[in-house]
Amino acid sequence: MKKIINPWEGHPEYNCFGCAPNNPFGLHMEFYEDGDDIVSTWHPERNFQGWVDTMHGGVLSTLIDETCGWVVTRKMQTSGFTTSLNVKFRKAISTNEPELTIRARITKQMRNILFIHAEICNSQGEMCTEGEATYYLMPEDRAREMGFIHCHVEGE
Repeated sequence: MKKIINPWEGHPEYNCFGCAPNNPFGLHMEFYEDGDDIVSTWHPERNFQGWVDTMHGGVLSTLIDETCGWVVTRKMQTSGFTTSLNVKFRKAISTNEPELTIRARITKQMRNILFIHAEICNSQGEMCTEGEATYYLMPEDRAREMGFIHCHVEGE
């Protein structure tokens, strides 16, 4: 796996809840490229619970949505935004779980629409949450206006 270099760091307006390293309330996600997949690991905390010792579904949905967004950033080399997100909660995830693995990949592309499948697995490797996301891919000129130039991995 190769670590993805965050192309947004240093942008004066960058404060993403999912991936900005300096957002005091954020998830501070980092991403890696593993073949066709984009992968992130994340450590649950009590502050992200819904019910007692149980991860909030909205936070799990955000983990999936953010990882899918990084599929767009790295694999498509552009920006985009979510047009739909369907999440299925298969097994509850404890806030005491030591580490979650979020993995996403492209399943289909139709012109400027990208379909992405994502899964969240617990530390035992059990798939607990899965999602299907649809993303609109921004044209290159619009992505550049937003500050996107290119998304590299370490050593590239």
